[in-house]
Amino acid sequence: MSNKPTYLSSFIMEQPIYLDFNATTPIDREVAEAMHPYLKEFFGNPSSSHLYGIQTKKAVETARKQLAALLNCFPDEIIFTSGGTESNNYAIKGAAFQMREKGNHIITSTVEHPAITEVCDYLETLGFKVTYVAVDEFGRVNPADIEKSVTPATILITIMHANNEVGTIQPIEEIAEIARKHKILFHSDAAQSVGKIETDVRKLGVDLLSVAGHKLYAPKGIGALFIRRGVTLQKLIHGANHEQNHRAGTENVLEIVGLGKAAEIAKRDFEKNTRQMLVARDHLHQLLIAGLPDIQLNGHPTLRLPNTLSLSFPKIEANTLLDELKGIAASAGAACHADHVDISAVLTAMRIHTDFAMGTIRFSTGKYSSLDEMEKAAEIIIESVNKLQPTDKITPKTANYTGEIKLTSFTHGLGCACKIRPQYLERVLKDLPPVFDKNVLIGANTSDDAAVYFINETTAIVQTVDFFTPVVDDPYYFGAIAAANALSDIYAMGAKPLFGLNIVGFPDNRLPIEVLKEILRGASDKSIEAGISVLGGHTVEDVEPKFGMVITGIIHPKKVISNANARPGDVLLLTKPIGTGIISTAVKRGLADEATSVAARNMMAELNANAALLMETFPVNACTDITGFGLLGHLKEMVKGSGVQVRIFSEKVPLLQNVYELAMAGAIPGGTRNNLDFVKDVTDWAEYLPDVTRLILCDAQTSGGLLISLPEKYAEEFVFAFKKQYNKQAVAIGEVLKKGEISVKPIQIL
Repeated sequence: MSNKPTYLSSFIMEQPIYLDFNATTPIDREVAEAMHPYLKEFFGNPSSSHLYGIQTKKAVETARKQLAALLNCFPDEIIFTSGGTESNNYAIKGAAFQMREKGNHIITSTVEHPAITEVCDYLETLGFKVTYVAVDEFGRVNPADIEKSVTPATILITIMHANNEVGTIQPIEEIAEIARKHKILFHSDAAQSVGKIETDVRKLGVDLLSVAGHKLYAPKGIGALFIRRGVTLQKLIHGANHEQNHRAGTENVLEIVGLGKAAEIAKRDFEKNTRQMLVARDHLHQLLIAGLPDIQLNGHPTLRLPNTLSLSFPKIEANTLLDELKGIAASAGAACHADHVDISAVLTAMRIHTDFAMGTIRFSTGKYSSLDEMEKAAEIIIESVNKLQPTDKITPKTANYTGEIKLTSFTHGLGCACKIRPQYLERVLKDLPPVFDKNVLIGANTSDDAAVYFINETTAIVQTVDFFTPVVDDPYYFGAIAAANALSDIYAMGAKPLFGLNIVGFPDNRLPIEVLKEILRGASDKSIEAGISVLGGHTVEDVEPKFGMVITGIIHPKKVISNANARPGDVLLLTKPIGTGIISTAVKRGLADEATSVAARNMMAELNANAALLMETFPVNACTDITGFGLLGHLKEMVKGSGVQVRIFSEKVPLLQNVYELAMAGAIPGGTRNNLDFVKDVTDWAEYLPDVTRLILCDAQTSGGLLISLPEKYAEEFVFAFKKQYNKQAVAIGEVLKKGEISVKPIQIL
């Protein structure tokens, strides 16, 4: 018989093997049962003096005793909070503000969680000084370095009990002795350690200790702060005198009961649970060492949480490996940064070599993790790593993938959102040698996406190239969208496409060749729709699927439309709604519904040919297509190239369905955030615009619409003709204001 609760066994059978217990834990069955009555019959306010209030007040105080028993402290030393982050904020800010007259210096380490470092960063803006003590190669602080950092102004030391990424346990007792010796308050973030290792606050010698409920099988949104008797903190939340006048606000009785029960279970089953975590972790480690001898363990080999296994897989990017691990749930570094490919601050502080750091995965076991699961997980990990190794290390073979193909799960980049940051690209292009060929009409000197080369008085060649990772799951539509995206650059110049060439990067050891055939079929069909042939191309093996096209077009030299000729009095028209980067991210994360996904997919696969045809009949001054740099990024290039100022009306910018809701849910690609940073120096935002709107206006598009600048007197006619002839919507989103010397912020967003 399995020792797992029935609901958990069912969950694990249907879902990937869960090896991310450091990110969060499931609610224990006993915890859920203890909470259940407080969903229904026991609903009173603990501050009320009648029976209903007394019932819930007793429950809160019982939970306080249960957690105090686990930490070996007095119940009145426990204050319930909304979680580990609030506990850390209260401990650090409360101590700093309370003791400001004594000093302004805080000591912490270089491997703390953002719930510590962000608080310290904030306090530095208020005049506090923070010393970040370095760690050794195992991520461990040397207490001697702590003592060396002490000054007469030091008022607080905050060092985590155990690291969330690599599991290294800090010498808390030794640091506590130093703090007592110098009469300095000592706080420890124990979010990862409570329930996994001993957290006896008397032995540890701490004054303050933070607890996060969801790390020990309690609900999310509940935590606690141990405050040793005699320690006074300045309140952060003001109101009534709840929680012994430490934290105002009616107590979250339901979750407090859950945290209390989880603490009781953690104390009762401590030895059994920690042993199960340790045995499972070490079994997985040994299996992986046997199959992958080049892997590297991060963190202290012995002074480490019993459930944490941080491994580096050399020369493999962590997010690419996670995409391949279809049957496992784990994290690339800390869970809070799972969408980043940057080296984590913890691994950087430990001086892990880049080749290893970029390939670091954190596996963390739980009290229900079984040896059978570890064996299955090891098999999946070893197979996946071998697939991603260079082909000279393994026998080349074509993948035989039998499951449903979802291309976005084979890449961590998404479409044009994965392009190099515009700031970096500008820097690179700036250093290129000047163009000496007089026949080059448009080259790298402008921000147009295509080059134009003069052939004779009636003919110029236009050429562009685009290449990116999947933005949809369906291989056929990926090919079609990539082709439409490449063709868009030709249309934006007012040119006619002549022919195309394929560019392919393909992981033939991860995906069957049939997938590549579907990508090429989609691109071919879209090229036929555009009236051109695909004449060949070039392929390379890659760890991720990538596809793009080189498109060659033709135009009369005097009819070239650049993005650098917008004029005062022009109206700015947009021919497609925006939000494809956000929706693509939502698709990859499983947040977007089918209707939203299909609408975005169809829009991206739609050619900009009709808009280009219509532009031939109007005096268009400037045009650019909206792709990786987003609406405002491409507008910035138009503004700089044209020497004008513009005003955009945010409420008029058309959005794909559900974009705002998905952006609110956090489905923001990294490229979109980069774009927002890219345009900050030229954008004057209306103060009332929320951050989510700003991100949407900067969203990295794939195969977006055309942004057209034409005289105001023709704008309405263009919109009418576009609707009548092609049943397509062009929207006036802004206006060009004036020409001349550009102000510091020439783009005004209202």
